[in-house]
Amino acid sequence: MSSFVRTLATRVESYITLRRSLGYSFQKQAATLRALVRHAEAEQLDGPLTRDMALAFVFSWPGTANGRAIRHGVVRRFCEYLAIYDPRTEALDPRELPRSRAVPPPRILTDGELGSLMAACRRVSPDYPERALVLTPLVGLLASTGLRSGEALRLDRADVDLAGGVLHIRRTKFRKDRLVPVHPTTLTALRNYARHRDAVFPMPRDLAFFLSSRGNRLSSPGLHAAFGAACELAGLGSDKGLRPHDLRHRFAVTRLAVWHQEKADVQALLPLLATYLGHAHYSDTAYYITGTADLLGMAADRAAIGGGAA
Repeated sequence: MSSFVRTLATRVESYITLRRSLGYSFQKQAATLRALVRHAEAEQLDGPLTRDMALAFVFSWPGTANGRAIRHGVVRRFCEYLAIYDPRTEALDPRELPRSRAVPPPRILTDGELGSLMAACRRVSPDYPERALVLTPLVGLLASTGLRSGEALRLDRADVDLAGGVLHIRRTKFRKDRLVPVHPTTLTALRNYARHRDAVFPMPRDLAFFLSSRGNRLSSPGLHAAFGAACELAGLGSDKGLRPHDLRHRFAVTRLAVWHQEKADVQALLPLLATYLGHAHYSDTAYYITGTADLLGMAADRAAIGGGAA
């Protein structure tokens, strides 16, 4: 076994351990990456890991186009991790082998992109100021709490404690109610919205907290239309596939990053994240833990220096 293959095998095992520490079962992905090591050994490959090597491995297996796309995605994300240790590692293009599926992968906004989106929400549809009035606090709520958009739209006035800063989430995906505390800045935004809403709609058509420009409960199509308009205005066009639900992914990733920065015991805190997000089983939370390059870098650094549980 060459030194490159030995190093590759070591990095694969470290990466598998890291991803599992972030909440993934990572069984099929681990098998794919271990197969990559066997392929590198059989082909007597020498480093660094290149795009051509990765593609040759992906196409060395029989199967469907979707299967190849899935393997390509696994190797692509591993390459991002491997590049932390060997900058010569070539990045793989996520568009090279697109996966055909109804739900696109989540897009995690940077802090700057989120700021641009919030600014666009305040400017959207100048001819209909009520649209910006509701969209701005609603998008801010989704980003700061990780609520499902349907949960936010179903909120009634009685479900929002504007004094204590707690939301009563009813009729969740798993048919369980839960209480969600909000950050003081989010609470301030909700109070300001409620004051302006009541001035604009002194006699609303129903008890919904978030109202459309017609004074009734904001619908899901209405939210998506306004959100899409704000994305276009912010330069985050529909071609990039941004959805309100991606803010839920961003919340989970951001929370993990903060815990890593604080050198907290992330593994022990993950059940709290699952409870806050309203999951019936902790394994459901792993779906939202998208390993960005920054997050993987933080976790890898902690593992390398023994800075607490990853």
